[in-house]
Amino acid sequence: MRALNRFVVLALLGGLGAASWAASSTASTASASMPAPVQAALRQAQLPAESLSVVVARVQDAPDKPRWQHLAQQPRNPASLIKLVTTVSALDVMGPHYTWRTLVATDGNLQDGVLRGNLYLKGEGDPGWVMEKLWQLLRRIRGLGIERIEGDVVLDRTAFDLPPHDPAAFDGDVLKPYNVGPDAWLVNHHAVSLFFVPDPAAKIARVLAEPPMAGVQIPTQLPLSAGPCEDHRAKVELDVSQPQVWRFKGSFAQSCGDKRWSVAAPPGPAFAQQVIKALWQSVGGQLSGTVRDGVLPAPAQVRMQADTGPLWESVLRINKFSNNVMAEQVFLSFGRVAAGEPMPAASWELSRAQALKWWQNRLPRTAPPTLVNGSGLSRETRIDAQGLAALLHWAWLQPFYPELAASLPVTGTDGTLKRSKAQAWAHLKTGSLRDVAGIAGYVDGKDGQRWVVVALVNHPQANRARPVLDAVVDWASQQR
Repeated sequence: MRALNRFVVLALLGGLGAASWAASSTASTASASMPAPVQAALRQAQLPAESLSVVVARVQDAPDKPRWQHLAQQPRNPASLIKLVTTVSALDVMGPHYTWRTLVATDGNLQDGVLRGNLYLKGEGDPGWVMEKLWQLLRRIRGLGIERIEGDVVLDRTAFDLPPHDPAAFDGDVLKPYNVGPDAWLVNHHAVSLFFVPDPAAKIARVLAEPPMAGVQIPTQLPLSAGPCEDHRAKVELDVSQPQVWRFKGSFAQSCGDKRWSVAAPPGPAFAQQVIKALWQSVGGQLSGTVRDGVLPAPAQVRMQADTGPLWESVLRINKFSNNVMAEQVFLSFGRVAAGEPMPAASWELSRAQALKWWQNRLPRTAPPTLVNGSGLSRETRIDAQGLAALLHWAWLQPFYPELAASLPVTGTDGTLKRSKAQAWAHLKTGSLRDVAGIAGYVDGKDGQRWVVVALVNHPQANRARPVLDAVVDWASQQR
């Protein structure tokens, strides 16, 4: 009704000037009613009130009756807050216990432990094929009686139909795991963990890379250096310009102790092929051919179906730790499932269309978001605070709410909120990019009330906004 009245006033006043006047009047009224702690935090951070959008509302109240809102209908870049749209829609359509299916098939003959033909692995885009689960899958294949493959291991990636991914496109940092692209055969999040262990007696830091990659040379040691640890990664330069031969430059400070550094593998299908070949050999399997991409042929014999998941486990990692590539895997999988049987190949266009349809069905009175990839790693994604609040209100009433709430970081406790200074107990998704900072989720009040809280800052100095977001959370927790 409020939006309708504003429209009528603008229509009567007429013209662009009247519209601008009404917008500034609304902003000034909202700022005047802004809680004092939030105003003080904004002043301290030197951020204008116009950079902030907020909704604070009791979960049991109607979404259009908030306790406090400020520029709630202003579309903004939400960064990783858009993962709430991805995970809530996936939990609704796919269900918390949805599992991804990986088919294991062969052609040729299997006799006396020797497969005279190819082994096929057809993936569906499971975001959770980490090294340990993949090792278990290959052990199970060995359990089928396959000891030696006198052919190839063929990876079928046709469940996704995506353009080539450029890891430098967003910010140019190709080694950051957050820039990894989705893949129907995503292995270990397309990332390598480098473990540095100082050996003072040998005056070196020993280096171990996991998962192993067949045919890739990675140095096993670095010179030790004296002095403070500071940022150990800044003193070690990694060069992967030759994907088969990784090189280190620099040294590792002995005072750092044991450290782990996660880096993105070079883009393309080779990483999954290299890891699967190395792990197949590690479980005692032999391979006369190679690991390559291909398509599962219709005549092949399905030997096994490996169901992996469930979805709620991926949702937990996506929201607790803001994992981008897992969010994109789920977003693409959601599009396939929402389209119905027979499931088409996943694409960005399909998932965006299905997500828009879902939003219009579930939240028809709220402006839909502008979605790009489901993870928030985008400069074009948009949603307003009112839309996020409506989504959280709706999710509160759903049977999967416990799984959603459990996936959200807890203030001062875990995930991306482990260092939060907020005093309230809250389950909140965080979002941050250059020029963006925000939180959205559920805050527990001291009198037993629970509040939907959304606070979103878009500003060149948004990196200063953490105390502002904490002030919003703490103010909400004091309401009755």
